[in-house]
Amino acid sequence: MKKKAWLGATTAIMTTGGLLIAAASTPVMAAQSVPQGVSAPVAQSATVFGTTPTNEPVTVSIILTARNQSQLANYIQQTVTPGSRNYRKFLSTKQFAQTYGQSPEVIQAIVSYFKSYGISAQVYPNNLDITLNGTAGQFNQAFGVVLQNMQYKGQKFHGVTKNPKLPSSLAGPILAVLGLTNYAPFSSSAAQAPASVLQKLPTSATTGTASAPPAGWNSPQNVAQLYNISPLYQKGDVGQGQTLGIVTLASVNPSDAYAYWKAYGIQTSANRVSLVNVDGGAGAPSLSAGSGETTLDVEQSGAMAPKANIIVYQAPNTDYGFVDAFFNAISANQVGSLSASWGLSESAVNYLISSGQETPNYAQAFNEAFQEAAAQGISTFAATGDYGAYQAVSDLGTTNLSVGDPADSPYITAAGGTTLPTSDSALLQQLGINVPQQRAWGWDYLFPLWQEFGAPNEQTWAEENIGGSNGGYSVIFSEPSYQQGVSGVNHFQAVKWFTPTNNNTNWTFNAKPPVVAGQSNGGRAMPDVSMNADPITGYTIYSTLFGGDNWSSGWGGTSFVAPQLNGIAALINESSGGRVGFWNPQIYQFAKQSSSPFTPLNTTGTSNDNLYYSGTAGTIYNPATGLGTPDVAKLAADFKLGSTR
Repeated sequence: MKKKAWLGATTAIMTTGGLLIAAASTPVMAAQSVPQGVSAPVAQSATVFGTTPTNEPVTVSIILTARNQSQLANYIQQTVTPGSRNYRKFLSTKQFAQTYGQSPEVIQAIVSYFKSYGISAQVYPNNLDITLNGTAGQFNQAFGVVLQNMQYKGQKFHGVTKNPKLPSSLAGPILAVLGLTNYAPFSSSAAQAPASVLQKLPTSATTGTASAPPAGWNSPQNVAQLYNISPLYQKGDVGQGQTLGIVTLASVNPSDAYAYWKAYGIQTSANRVSLVNVDGGAGAPSLSAGSGETTLDVEQSGAMAPKANIIVYQAPNTDYGFVDAFFNAISANQVGSLSASWGLSESAVNYLISSGQETPNYAQAFNEAFQEAAAQGISTFAATGDYGAYQAVSDLGTTNLSVGDPADSPYITAAGGTTLPTSDSALLQQLGINVPQQRAWGWDYLFPLWQEFGAPNEQTWAEENIGGSNGGYSVIFSEPSYQQGVSGVNHFQAVKWFTPTNNNTNWTFNAKPPVVAGQSNGGRAMPDVSMNADPITGYTIYSTLFGGDNWSSGWGGTSFVAPQLNGIAALINESSGGRVGFWNPQIYQFAKQSSSPFTPLNTTGTSNDNLYYSGTAGTIYNPATGLGTPDVAKLAADFKLGSTR
């Protein structure tokens, strides 16, 4: 799925995060500015058409800074280190809150302050998230702001034109205040094969029935064969007794997933899907809201682990909604694995930072949630994105190298994507396209075929098809310890299909691209692991929202991989007899073994790139595909062996 957030040339619509805490120049009641989501400078760019009625309901979330952060990082490492006294001794939410959440005194002081204005508070069990419910008038008084009705890009919302303030005695532990605007910053649309490609396929590939999906696309059984999942099924590891979670910003019709599983012959139990509405939920399902994303998340994760239960955490498409959904799922501690496929580019985040509208608190709010998940043994996964090495094209509209957030967090497993070889793809065979071996997903293999697909020239065709597995290096998070010394992380080969120009607002296309060598910037490298994500070698989705026969084909994106890994994690937890926790420190160790459960995609050049990053011979890591593709049976055996060391 493609992840988009609107950012104009001179204005930006902010997502989660906020301004640095700074002392007020003329304090009133010893006030201090606190970090918020969509900031005042952004709201000043919108059209204001009146004051928000003082009786209008408003939800605000306060994200608090975790305590004892070095101790937390050490504990997480111990839980995934065989031989450690804390190996796989995961915390309960209560235990996490006692050591790493804010103190009861801090919580009570914040709750009491807002209660004095008539605002109710829900404190999450982790003591890091407080959700407040009140009226616009009450929040105006509590924060010293004036909520106003605004419009931007055709969307109406409420917001403020100056930064909120709280008493200095309360502001210190606050990481971010979210919800003083309810602008919907994220949009999601499926990564689908180019229309000119789909038009060349037979009708059987684009139409289906209730019992027969469109032909030629990957079924769950194909995925199980490609990545050697079948031995787990044969041993009885089918997700029995496991629960996995989906975090999303759009609603789903669970009946669509049951129809998908039935059509593909997946035996599941009734009532396995539960819906949890966070902050009031995400509204009615609709394609425009991104329900196709949620639908495929449920269908894919549930197909990989057919007997697992699924909890879908549906939140409004707002800054507070996205963060609250993660904290809700993790603090409830009912799921052993969790995935999400929404996000935006780091370039968008850093644009907001450089313009004084955002700080790294944006990323840290998510990072805290993922740290809690790791401490509690919840394996988490996020899609990296679908614009190759150029994720900023999707939201900021710039042509610089950029990775996606929140997949950039060092405490989440970032899901990348590949293209299947022609031998494994009936559709590539029908199209007469030769992909000799599984490779990093990058649509450069389509570039020479511009005439066949009716494009005026190769450059136009290439620029219209910027599709690939997002990967590269974070500029927000530094290289984590588990990536240090891993061959292929710090030095890379790259294919320069595009040369950015005009201050990264345009680029030139290189029909005969040079291969260049490069060095890491010292940031967290991503993705961590990859599976098939190319829409042309991709999948189907069943949804009654599509109408007609309810099937749509030619879908892909790394957001297929994240829920697939989520389901695979449920199988591995079952195989191991319990939660295995945060994957990354463990899988990087597995990859160094002579019998690695990963196939590294380390070929160099145009046959294996994400429109920039490529493999390096003899290495185990590629910035386009991470450690490569998994042999799931071997991976499960390694996780299980770890518990006996």
